Amino acid sequence: MAMRAQGGRPVDPNHYEQVIQIKRVSKKTKGGNLVTFAALVVTGDKQGKVGIGLGKAPTVADAIKKAVRLANRDGVNIPVVGGTVPYQVTEKFGSAKVLLKPARKGTGIIAGGAVRAIVEAAGITDIVSKMFGTANKLTNAYATFRALKSVENLAAKHKYLKEYQKKQSS
Repeated sequence: MAMRAQGGRPVDPNHYEQVIQIKRVSKKTKGGNLVTFAALVVTGDKQGKVGIGLGKAPTVADAIKKAVRLANRDGVNIPVVGGTVPYQVTEKFGSAKVLLKPARKGTGIIAGGAVRAIVEAAGITDIVSKMFGTANKLTNAYATFRALKSVENLAAKHKYLKEYQKKQSS
């Protein structure tokens, strides 16, 4: 029998999701105020797959559902080597700049806020990070996600170069 979340939908035990931020957005219209909600959610399998989504809807529950759907659709697979990222990366998104550095086993996750939630969802257990520029959770989350995408691209590039060198030597 599948476990159920508080909302009543089935939950996969290998699936991790966490709400990073919920914002109440109000807009003035001719008929009065229009109130909606924006939810920033991170999902992952704690084995290298992670995604982030921003859902907007009239109710909090619908915004979270939409964000989870978007996060599952737009995911990346990053290589987790010994519980950490294999490369040091610096990435910028808007005014946010993030630095992700590999760490030795036993260091733990030295990160705060949105960065911590995203690397936990990816299954990273040892990492050192630093945010520069802003305290905005949304831009920090997107900068971290962009940094993890660049780790994925670096790993693919490294793998391709290894195969190419192997072909050249034989």
